[in-house]
Amino acid sequence: MSNLHELYGRRGRIITDQDAQEISRVEELAYDLKICQVMTSQVKSVPPNISISNVLEILRLGRISGVPVIADGALRGILSIEDIVRAMEKNELGAPVSAYMSREVVSVNGYDPVVKALETFSEYRLGRLPVVDEHHQLVGIITKGDITRGILTALQKDYKEEELRRYRASHLFDDITSDRTSLILRYNIRARDYLNGGQASSYIKRALLRLGASPQLARQCGIAIYESEMNLIIHSDHGGTLRVQIEPHRILMQTTDDGPGIADLTKALTPGWSTATQDVRDMGFGAGMGLVNIRRCVDKMELDSAPGKGTRLLMEILLRPEDRFKEPADPEATL
Repeated sequence: MSNLHELYGRRGRIITDQDAQEISRVEELAYDLKICQVMTSQVKSVPPNISISNVLEILRLGRISGVPVIADGALRGILSIEDIVRAMEKNELGAPVSAYMSREVVSVNGYDPVVKALETFSEYRLGRLPVVDEHHQLVGIITKGDITRGILTALQKDYKEEELRRYRASHLFDDITSDRTSLILRYNIRARDYLNGGQASSYIKRALLRLGASPQLARQCGIAIYESEMNLIIHSDHGGTLRVQIEPHRILMQTTDDGPGIADLTKALTPGWSTATQDVRDMGFGAGMGLVNIRRCVDKMELDSAPGKGTRLLMEILLRPEDRFKEPADPEATL
């Protein structure tokens, strides 16, 4: 059995979990953004009977390289610089646009994702595409430059929103006055849910970074939480609860389950010792290093378990002055 959960891509290619993790935000935006969100809505168009010389002046003043040709409200063609060059070669700049325009128009729908426009650009080697609505009426035009600007704008918005979230989170403890302030995060982990294994630890790591934790502290907690999360997935009968309590001076992490329990705690803490089944090992889990790795990352670890009574794992990291939560000095360090 492979430890790669297989998903099938748009063109039938198998996409592994690793592939999915390496998809960049830019690629993701190509699917999230709609063409209508990045296209140019104010489109200069011309009728088919206007002379090519007049269109040449429109292109010069508008600093554009082509215009759609509209008649009776419908898209009839496209006139590009290449078409005008052909007319110039024959000394026919006085000819009507209809004589040289491209009548086989390749268009895209405004409600399609940006990736559709990118695929069309690649397939037809065009510089611009008319955008139509569901009634095939022209609503805009899109170029590769429009896509670049649209994605950059979306990325900038992402960055500003993320900075605002980090700022609010990093000031959480400063803005609250109490004898003991805690932020508690709780996750229900399902047994045998290998597809989502590590998701909770990823969420918690991101929360810590937004609170202003150092990357090193976030990594320590991430490792400890990941290992304890996977223990719930692998060894419990019905899953369990993962609880993280974040305080200004420490981080408490705890997992509880009602699983079969551990008969020999000393063996459980021995590197390489595991009760994982062969199927679990074949998937790349259950190497017997989980508790060992946890112990290396935390200041205190308590394991309470007995056969038939489930397991409770308590982990604590004490925050040094330099690790205590503050506004991140370098936003890039938290990405």
